[in-house]
Amino acid sequence: MVQGSSAAAAIGTGGNVSLDTAADRYGVKPYPDLAYTPEIAEATAPIYEKVRHVIPAIEWPVHAPYVYHINRLKAERGAIILAHNYQTPEIYHGVADIVGDSLQLAQEAAKSQAEIIVQCGVHFMAETSKILCPEKTVLIPDSHAGCSLAASITGEDVRLLREAHPGVPVVAYVNTTADVKAEVDICCTSSNALEVVESLGAKEVIMLPDQYLAAWVASQTDVKIITWNGACEVHERFTGDELRAYREADPSIRIIAHPECPPDVLAEADFTGSTAKMIGWVQKENPGKVLMVTECSMADNVASEAPDVEFVRPCNLCPHMKRIQLPKILDTLVYMSEEVVLDPMMAAKARRSVERMVNLKS
Repeated sequence: MVQGSSAAAAIGTGGNVSLDTAADRYGVKPYPDLAYTPEIAEATAPIYEKVRHVIPAIEWPVHAPYVYHINRLKAERGAIILAHNYQTPEIYHGVADIVGDSLQLAQEAAKSQAEIIVQCGVHFMAETSKILCPEKTVLIPDSHAGCSLAASITGEDVRLLREAHPGVPVVAYVNTTADVKAEVDICCTSSNALEVVESLGAKEVIMLPDQYLAAWVASQTDVKIITWNGACEVHERFTGDELRAYREADPSIRIIAHPECPPDVLAEADFTGSTAKMIGWVQKENPGKVLMVTECSMADNVASEAPDVEFVRPCNLCPHMKRIQLPKILDTLVYMSEEVVLDPMMAAKARRSVERMVNLKS
């Protein structure tokens, strides 16, 4: 559930909406003047140096006032901004305090001392932060930032799977809603999926909802994997033929892919891993030219940290991630709108599966 202030309407997944909103608790701030002043130009110049390779100079005066006032309001509110690796560079480098993949953001949310968390990602990520931090105020700049994977399965579907496969443990990708997390034994991310599956010590495991992540895990373990028919709408569009064409055009290119891609794509990759592991691979290998088979903004963000690497972008955008924009982040901090509110009983059940993942030792 997302609870809005007067600036944003509420939508939900169950439970009662409290009249005690974040705007009631923290108050509303005056909306700032968004003029591009010399003061703002000077204050944001170091940030622009990080993104000048992907944001033209003519566009920076549009972004800079938002970046400046978001950072100012964030400090005034005592808030922390968590941003997924798929956020655009002006968010990733400009206003985020913590960046990472789903696992990293979940871990950082659990450790954060900040009273207010602004989640720059899709809705299941904001729900995960609220599940782990029920006492904190969690805000999402656009409550309609969804996910094709999260939309592919419900808690009722999980209950039916358990009836069909009694006694078989269930692993849910974090790209699921809170009601699904409440019905499973443990969650996983693309960073730790294999580790999570093998930690259960079972001969057979239900893994949902991403059929391609499940297939990738199944290829690396003796555990029998029962899958669901979900897929990421960004990664499923890549094809093996597309990657072979890139390699034929330039045999020196290195290809790294996300495990949400179909098997024919992963078969062409030199490395397969989560967004965080892809970043680590680039930093370690420092390839001359690399093709990152994942969401577009990822390569833009990593390029700032690997200036000697040429990035080829076979671009597929996530329309849901791109709903998170600087003006919406500013609105969230001004109005304290789009608060994530979960049914306490559902959240308590979901917390067990998420904490079991977060606390899993390598």
